[in-house]
Amino acid sequence: MSKTVSEVVVDALEQAGAKRVYGIVGDTINHFTDAVRSSSLEWIHVRHEEVGALAAGGESYMTGELSICAGTTGPGSLHFVNGIFESHRNGAPVVMIASNIDRAEAGLNFPQEVDQKKIYEQASVFCEAISHPDQARRIVVQAAQAALTKRGVAVVIVNGDMFKETAPDELPWAVHRADPIVRPSEDEIETLAALVEEAEKITIYAGIGARGAERQVKALAEHLGAPVAHTTRSKEFIEPDMPNNVGMTGILGNKAGMEAVAGCDLLLCLGSDFAYTQFYPEGAKIVQVDVDPTHLGRRSPIHLGLVGDVGDTIDSLLPKIGKRAPGKHLSRAQAQYRKDIEGYRDSAQSKDPTLIHPQHLTRCLDEMAARDAVFTADGGSPMVWLLRHLSANGERRFLTSLLHGTMANAYPQAMGIQLAFPGRQVIALCGDGGMTMLMGDLLTLVQEEIPVKLLIFNNASLGFVEMEQRVEGLLDSYTGLKNPDFGAMARSIGMQGARVECADDLEGAMRDWLDATGPALLDVKVSRMELVMPPKIEAGQVASTALFGMKAVLNGRGDEVIDLLRDNFLR
Repeated sequence: MSKTVSEVVVDALEQAGAKRVYGIVGDTINHFTDAVRSSSLEWIHVRHEEVGALAAGGESYMTGELSICAGTTGPGSLHFVNGIFESHRNGAPVVMIASNIDRAEAGLNFPQEVDQKKIYEQASVFCEAISHPDQARRIVVQAAQAALTKRGVAVVIVNGDMFKETAPDELPWAVHRADPIVRPSEDEIETLAALVEEAEKITIYAGIGARGAERQVKALAEHLGAPVAHTTRSKEFIEPDMPNNVGMTGILGNKAGMEAVAGCDLLLCLGSDFAYTQFYPEGAKIVQVDVDPTHLGRRSPIHLGLVGDVGDTIDSLLPKIGKRAPGKHLSRAQAQYRKDIEGYRDSAQSKDPTLIHPQHLTRCLDEMAARDAVFTADGGSPMVWLLRHLSANGERRFLTSLLHGTMANAYPQAMGIQLAFPGRQVIALCGDGGMTMLMGDLLTLVQEEIPVKLLIFNNASLGFVEMEQRVEGLLDSYTGLKNPDFGAMARSIGMQGARVECADDLEGAMRDWLDATGPALLDVKVSRMELVMPPKIEAGQVASTALFGMKAVLNGRGDEVIDLLRDNFLR
């Protein structure tokens, strides 16, 4: 039976498990959207395509299933770019339907013509055009299979007139999901066991590739008496029920995690492709286990690289190594971790009712949010406060822009997550810069009745950039923001909105905000003078910050220096 290419594409996406399509309708995809209208797929009408790609990525990251975004030719498809990069780097299985001009005009510099393949093949696991109607189902199935199995974005390019063509659609092309056991060879496991046996101070460093292997990581840590440090993306599943957990390393990490990695003589890097070379240990042997062989030794020279699933590899290793009693390496790391946690708690104490510290705001949220809440955070300081002050309990989920590092990701990603989990509390921690970058899709929350809760850290600045400039010894420049009353703005468009400027008013306002039945926004004025303190202060950073202070005083900004000292060093 013949169908239009539009019908074939939509049916193939349905069969692959997709539930929603995010986009804006128009010209070259009108026949596609008409086929969506007649299907089980839900069309989510966003106001900006970048939001659609971020929302699709948020949904797919949390569910592990396919989501779709679709755009018109030229500007429509191009608006997806940043959201596609973010979703791809997060490993979210998204299929993008990128339409193009009619085939009769291709190559003639027709208005809105864009070479979609050149743009999207750098941020996708699959990027192909449907060049004949008979290919429609086959191409879409390949795209869906690549997105689901390789964990990334797949792009299908379709000319506008191709959607109207008919295809026989007789062959039963379908997505196949394999579940292989991947582990190193016996000889490699023996080599790993020998390295473990001869090492004195072992640290386990667990990344996103250890998801699903929490039981094995815990068993290995207890067997070796080893501390477990983790990456930012593995916070949600490593922190809970992991007695040997000592936190994170890196600029966003804590001292215990950093020292556990720096002070070992063998680092077992499990499912992590941690990007920052300066935080790998000097002089230690590094063993890296990853299912992707191209990741081995990519960030730091390693002693042994093994291709394998983390859980399967640990299961093979454990019978070959002796059990150890916990030693000083672990006890030192755990003692420091307790100090780190206590330091975070101290920094979150509110001692001045006229001043709301972002740490205090986040700690209040941690106490009041649901046990199974899902949190997103904008790139910049909201991401730091999430990582340091929201507790993982095995039920909560977290998503931040850690690999792409974009602004304005939080509430668009929360939108897709909320649609996938309508019964759960989904909370976006938004910077005021991120919020104002993609503010238009607050209207989507209202129109589509998506009950996301938005918390705005309103410090009237691009705070993380301000901190970067000061640490470089520069006067902060062009970072100030003149913001509206976001709560009043939210009310004007039909959602619940409130503003808090005093710490004494925070708890009641937050309770009302969390209890709202629909989308709700809480605008909180937080201290602008808060520094994101790294786990270790380098001498150069101190000198550069002092240089900033001197420049600020000479430029008549002495009050800011006093505020900076008070808020970060005198509390």
